[in-house]
Amino acid sequence: MRSSIASAAFVALLWSGSARADDWPQWLGPQRDGVWRETGILDKFPAGGPTVRWRTPISAGYSGPAVAGGRVFVTDRVLAEGAKDPKDPFKRGNTPSTERVICLNQADGKILWTYSYDCPYTISYPLGPRTTPSVSDGRVYTFGAEGNLVCLGVEKGDLVWARDLKKDYGVKAPLWGFSSHPLVDGQKLIVVGGGKGSIVVALDRATGKELWKALSAEEPGYCPPVIFETGGKRQLIVWDSDAVSSLDPETGSVYWSQPLKPAMAMAIATPRLQANSLFLTGPGAAALLHLRDGAPAAEVAWRGDKMKGFQSVFGTPFFEDGYLYGVGKDAALVCVKAETGEKLWETMAPNRGKKLQSGDFFIVKNGDRFFLYVESGDLIIAKLSPKGYQEIDRAHLVDPMSAAFGRVVVWSHPAFADRCVFARNDKEIVCVSLAAP
Repeated sequence: MRSSIASAAFVALLWSGSARADDWPQWLGPQRDGVWRETGILDKFPAGGPTVRWRTPISAGYSGPAVAGGRVFVTDRVLAEGAKDPKDPFKRGNTPSTERVICLNQADGKILWTYSYDCPYTISYPLGPRTTPSVSDGRVYTFGAEGNLVCLGVEKGDLVWARDLKKDYGVKAPLWGFSSHPLVDGQKLIVVGGGKGSIVVALDRATGKELWKALSAEEPGYCPPVIFETGGKRQLIVWDSDAVSSLDPETGSVYWSQPLKPAMAMAIATPRLQANSLFLTGPGAAALLHLRDGAPAAEVAWRGDKMKGFQSVFGTPFFEDGYLYGVGKDAALVCVKAETGEKLWETMAPNRGKKLQSGDFFIVKNGDRFFLYVESGDLIIAKLSPKGYQEIDRAHLVDPMSAAFGRVVVWSHPAFADRCVFARNDKEIVCVSLAAP
């Protein structure tokens, strides 16, 4: 009898551990590092593809979803009746539009509430919002393509506070819109998108009141802020059109700065840190910085250019065991030895051999393999190592619909939570099970 009870308790303990479900409450997941830590995930997709748990119609946007507390948050844009965007998506216009924040029930995809606001679009590629919502302590924070920063209650979508960065800091929207995913840090909300002396701004996340502002640059760029603890300090890393800088996240004081100018202010990909090595990449710009032990300081280990290694447009690379995996020229998947910048291999396999202008993909690690989400709407399971790329399986999640460089694409980062993947295009958001049988 004691043996049976002990066995039952042990099984229950194992089950409770395996049944724990993780959230994906912000850009790149719970720790903002592109690692999905849930277990019990399938090794290969079942015949006929993975199970679609639900599909819900939404409108257009590049923004990825966030998943937290049994709810899914996503933003989109609705054109005013009769309004049309410029025929050339690269050109700026002035199109009457509405931006929306949508909250769905994680279990069945039912829309629980929607918050909307008037938002004329003046940007290039005016599909919709760019940034992933950030969810924390009963609030959701969203940052729209035209600079509307909104804090809402997660239960009912009630407005807590709102800011208009264009108005507040006397700036116009960047060419491709405000795209830097907001960062919650303690009682602060940190955003990138101001002007002179206000490239990065910290706000009281309860009230929206400015706590500090810092940095000046020709343009704010599009790179998400991220905080690393290194050199004996918590360092806020901000990459704008001119330089990468480290700041004290409590005060905005600058610890160090290194020049790094990508083409057309396209500082987009999130900086990645391993040990004391910080890597940044963008069109025409790549650099590995060594961060000093014991004090916040940085020196350049090497710089690359668009003909070497990475040429990421918006895809964030993965940094592991001294090697970097990410996007190279023509959307090739590339492996680079971090310390030297030496390219070890490249492959066009994720995009089925196609060379793609401004092509990109998203990389998330789970256990000993990776999930790659490519612009065709395919999700790939693969092994990545210094020896090469090994594709295990792939499945199609959503159809590409956004026009870009003579093709249609999905340029929205999925969320991974509750043993599912949540992905969207310009017509719908879907929840697809990735649970092991």
